[in-house]
Amino acid sequence: MKKASLYILGFAVVLSMVFMTSAVMAAEGKIGFVNMREIIMTSDAGKKTYETLKKSFDKDRAVLKDKETELTKLKDEIDKQRSVMRPDVLKEKESVLQKKVRDAQLMARDFEEEITKKEQEFINNVLPDVFKIIRAIGEKEKYTMIIDPIAMQIPYFAKENDITKRVIDEFNKANRRK
Repeated sequence: MKKASLYILGFAVVLSMVFMTSAVMAAEGKIGFVNMREIIMTSDAGKKTYETLKKSFDKDRAVLKDKETELTKLKDEIDKQRSVMRPDVLKEKESVLQKKVRDAQLMARDFEEEITKKEQEFINNVLPDVFKIIRAIGEKEKYTMIIDPIAMQIPYFAKENDITKRVIDEFNKANRRK
């Protein structure tokens, strides 16, 4: 009799755990994942923008390469003539070289800031549209939340809940209509 009571009690405990687990899982809802960086980089608008930024970057890099060549020539010229130059002339040429090096460094920093600024402007322009699409998918498919596993540094997430490709497709369709 005691053995039967223990079995019934054990079965009741297991059954209640199953119901509690189901209730907890139902309360947790559905969580989706979306890689915002991938959307921004691989959408049609993103590819076009980054192609434009790359062209600008390559042009700036060519300008900097020319400056580097000029600075190398000037430095070599100073080094070759160092032993025969008067100290005041040497000091003047070294001063000019240092100024040109500083100017080149400032130019490189300005180029980098400009690229970063343009990239940030693009991101700020597309995020509202991307968020609308994510919200629409979330509401339609009853997601409790949709998060970016890269931004939150989530080491694992179920790939079947990743809606990144769908968001990219919807974003591309919306941009084609504009």
